[in-house]
Amino acid sequence: MFKQYLEQIKDVGFYPMFSLLVFFVFFTALIVYVVKANKEELNEISKLPLSNDEITNA
Repeated sequence: MFKQYLEQIKDVGFYPMFSLLVFFVFFTALIVYVVKANKEELNEISKLPLSNDEITNA
């Protein structure tokens, strides 16, 4: 069923390559961010959910 539908779409082969490119760029950017991030700031951010310094009424 889906095969016949997808065969009718013009340039359908473009979409898998585009998806792979978006996936690759996103995770490459994420790895670069993690490597270059300030380790002290990341350590502080990682403790935020456990911090009891400020109580909010959400």
